Amino acid sequence: MTPTTDTISPSAENAADPYFQKLFAERIGGAGYGKSTAIYKFEKIKRAKRAALEANPGGQLLDFGIGENDEPAPASVRRAMEREINEPANRGYADNGIPEYKEAAARTMRREYGVALDPATEVNHCIGSKPALALIPGMFINPGDVCIMTVPGYPVAGTWARYFGGEVHQAPLEAANDFLVDLDAIPADARRRAKLLVLNYPNSPTGALATEDFYRRVIDFAHENDLVVVNDAAHLVLTYGRKPLSFLAVEGAREVGLETHTMSKGFDMIGWRLGFLAGHARLVSAFADMKDNTDSGQFIAIQKAATVALDDPTIPAATRAKYERRLRKLVATLNEVGLRAQMPGGTYFLMVKSPRAVKGGPTFENAEAAGQWLIRDKLICTVPYAEGEMLRFSATYVASTEADEDALMGELKGRLGGVEFEF
Repeated sequence: MTPTTDTISPSAENAADPYFQKLFAERIGGAGYGKSTAIYKFEKIKRAKRAALEANPGGQLLDFGIGENDEPAPASVRRAMEREINEPANRGYADNGIPEYKEAAARTMRREYGVALDPATEVNHCIGSKPALALIPGMFINPGDVCIMTVPGYPVAGTWARYFGGEVHQAPLEAANDFLVDLDAIPADARRRAKLLVLNYPNSPTGALATEDFYRRVIDFAHENDLVVVNDAAHLVLTYGRKPLSFLAVEGAREVGLETHTMSKGFDMIGWRLGFLAGHARLVSAFADMKDNTDSGQFIAIQKAATVALDDPTIPAATRAKYERRLRKLVATLNEVGLRAQMPGGTYFLMVKSPRAVKGGPTFENAEAAGQWLIRDKLICTVPYAEGEMLRFSATYVASTEADEDALMGELKGRLGGVEFEF
């Protein structure tokens, strides 16, 4: 018998599609799934790093492209985990979260941001804020509905809105508008069909902060257009130069939306997969119903260890101080070598305008080309963004002491000190 896509002989299995190729849903590419030759941005960076190190044996890569905390969870949190992991009572399913964690989350919201919440009805745990942002569109989006997302921004909620048959309206963040969404520029049709407005402040990767005035306009916008606001506050702890501003701290915000939080950024619990969501009780209840039909909750021992982190204000304070210190050093160093840096309002990221060329050297078609040159020729890794043609530096590089930080800044200055960038 001649093999077909439905019946594949062992000798032909590498030459023909498997029978289920045509079964893939259109949301992930349909029958074309797995056949794209496009290379994801971060895969290009990984390949360039490998090639640069192979071409420079023993060379030190200055990696400013990492997007996750460089230290493990604090010792007190790890000790709590060691304790709790051996408790038989923690072996069961957590479902929608244990009361202790929700109560600790509510205490943190009051202490850090001045937001009073009922932990029983206005807080729910999640297995990290990414899964929460993936679940929220399922609460609202039907085919033809619109989710308004910022560009740049964390795309997960928009991806899932499309999965549910919705559309995404991309709202650009511009430096001229302090990287705040221009609500007036959103077209009437998008407003009419929108059910969600997803924000991210402090904004990753621009580092922009929202203001109370902006949030008040967002609240008015939600009422005027009958939509729900979701603020991804993953970096809220990492706010510099002023007190962190939660969306929920603004009068009326709780009536129109939700805010997602994570244990990763401010508490060094990268990889522990834990966060929480807070806001209007009916919205939190709907999220809990979605979640109840998706997962069975994060391991109880992790939630109990996290309560230790949430109840220790020195942990977020120390994390914030470290990344602010590193960012200020990075800003000073990049300015010394001509890369026009400014201190961000928040996050551990720093965006700079990508150069067009190096005087007497190569020209760059875009930020990606400039980033590839930095890796290849200078062993310096950044992350390029097409929006605005920017390069993102992260302060999450590995350095054990402040002296190590200073040495790394010295090395960065040494590699770029003789380069004259053109813009």
